[in-house]
Amino acid sequence: MAGESVISEELNKLLNVEFGPEVYEIEKGMLKKFAEAIEDPNPRWLEEAPPTFPASLVPKELLNKLFNADIPLKRLLNGSSELEYFVPIKAGDVISVTAKLTRLRQVAGAEGPTLFMFTEMTYTNQRGEVAVKGKNTYIKY
Repeated sequence: MAGESVISEELNKLLNVEFGPEVYEIEKGMLKKFAEAIEDPNPRWLEEAPPTFPASLVPKELLNKLFNADIPLKRLLNGSSELEYFVPIKAGDVISVTAKLTRLRQVAGAEGPTLFMFTEMTYTNQRGEVAVKGKNTYIKY
């Protein structure tokens, strides 16, 4: 596989295609479970989403296409997540999430090719306000 591209035509066709919106009704129970999962007992998180919460709201269609694409690499990890906040996400909000694959980059790794997949997401509330913008890097190797 040395020198071969692992970026398939199928994957290239996903570049800059907008996925979503996927809509999430933010409930107190959802926030409570997330706070428990990150082991943060701050009562504030019963009304307002913790800072890392938006990363759990990703359009499933994009993830399915990225992770089920015909790529001969089996291992996957989250390389990075960046979140920029504009307004808080609170219990009772209805959040619409859109996402797109913005860039693909292949490099030669110690064990063969490594593929970096860069995504951007926008989280908009029911008032049309952008609450959060996010960037993720997924790595397959």
